[in-house]
Amino acid sequence: MSAALLTALAALAALLTATAPAQADTTICEEFGSTVIQGRYVVQNNRWGTSATQCVTATNSGFRVTQADGSVPTNGAPKSYPSVFNGCHYTNCSPGTALPARISGISSAPSSISYSYVDNAVYNASYDIWLDPTPRTDGVNRTEIMIWFNRVGPIQPIGSQVGTATVAGRTWEVWSGGNGTNDVLSFVAPSAISSWSFDVMDFVRETVAHGKAGNDWYLTSIQAGFEPWQNGAGLAVNSFSSTVNTGGSQNPDEPGTPAACTVSYATNVWPGGFTANVTVTNNGSAPVDGWRLAFTLPSGQSVVQAWNATVSPSSGAVTATAAAGSARIAAGGSQSFGFQGTYSGSFAQPGGFQLNGTACRTA
Repeated sequence: MSAALLTALAALAALLTATAPAQADTTICEEFGSTVIQGRYVVQNNRWGTSATQCVTATNSGFRVTQADGSVPTNGAPKSYPSVFNGCHYTNCSPGTALPARISGISSAPSSISYSYVDNAVYNASYDIWLDPTPRTDGVNRTEIMIWFNRVGPIQPIGSQVGTATVAGRTWEVWSGGNGTNDVLSFVAPSAISSWSFDVMDFVRETVAHGKAGNDWYLTSIQAGFEPWQNGAGLAVNSFSSTVNTGGSQNPDEPGTPAACTVSYATNVWPGGFTANVTVTNNGSAPVDGWRLAFTLPSGQSVVQAWNATVSPSSGAVTATAAAGSARIAAGGSQSFGFQGTYSGSFAQPGGFQLNGTACRTA
């Protein structure tokens, strides 16, 4: 075989490799169809208020609404709630979930979200958090907490506004009412929030303080998605994480509190750009396999490139996934990765980290 032919075959092989299609995302158009992502969350289409077609495409880190036909009156209920969740929804429980869990036994429930919005629709972007006096995994729970990150169009929560409250460091409109089946307490952001990391338990405790639940009740599900009234194609949850920690301290950074992991986040910053070198240490007695580190980049920051791990998406609530050959963190051991990014405004570091769903101490 000639050298020229060998060269041509090599070039063809390289071209075929470079253009090989990536693994396809999963599109769901069934009314209540669902699928699992990351081996731990459920993405659901959840079209219940209309017969018009709705489809969602589940990605590795979230989902996007790819078709959202039809509309319903804005003075009534929305047409659907496409969402991703940790917990149980009508007997559909996410793999390995700690829910249902008694409220009094939960020390923290850290969650992160990154949304993408559209203008040509009427909708809210919201968390839907369910509480019940019993550890039920089916049907409607007694109390529903809604956190409205964004609302577009002439819509409002169930009931009426009963005041404002500062929860998890932000000020919210508080709405209270019922839909004939369950109580609803809604926290509405005065302006759109596109990404955030927070503790779901801050809202649960505020709900208990309003008399809508008791500490002996159960948290059954933590969901994040959209309620569309009109259209909705293009809406997306770019990334989502949710963990429920039972027992122990509410804050892994409190002195004397044992932490399952520690994160060191060292940066080199220049005008408009930076690098971050991140070391994750496993403080537990067992190895961590297939490690993933979740954190939220402050507003204005974006990842350009990463090494020793894959970091996606490029902004907002991101997840660093172990590179091949370094997917295990031995007990007492560590793994490191880094990335280069850009920023606008003032530079800041992420506020918290979660290793495979467990909150880490920061070094």
